[in-house]
Amino acid sequence: MKKHQYKIKTVWTGNEGTGTKNYKTYNRNHSINGEGKYTEILGSSDPSFLGDKTKYNPEDLFLSSISSCHMLWYLHLCATNNIIVTSYKDNATGCMEESPNGSGKFTSVTLNPVITITNSSNKDKAINLHEKANEMCFIANSCNFKIEHKATILIE
Repeated sequence: MKKHQYKIKTVWTGNEGTGTKNYKTYNRNHSINGEGKYTEILGSSDPSFLGDKTKYNPEDLFLSSISSCHMLWYLHLCATNNIIVTSYKDNATGCMEESPNGSGKFTSVTLNPVITITNSSNKDKAINLHEKANEMCFIANSCNFKIEHKATILIE
């Protein structure tokens, strides 16, 4: 079995002089860098946990990982099934529930892609390929909940 390794460097940039003296004295900001990548991702925590709402939080990045993995598989499957996609946009949503002890987990994710294809006779096949993309997606396969998708297919 083939294995793939990934490396990410996460650096906390939120020490405002007193470190983590208490829960409210430090900033949640951080940067995420991948070797060979041209730019960093600026992150924080969710504003509910005293984070910067203008930066990506781990939950945003988790949801974007699911959405982009599904999209990449879907585009691959369309290409190998002779369906020409000219546009793909997804407005993904997810729900994370907090537990009484302060932990939490995602309980649902719904992908809402709007895809434009060039041939109306491929519309049904284009819709059905979302099931296969979901089945093949590495990130979806790593989740412990079902990922829903509600695709809209437009004809160019």
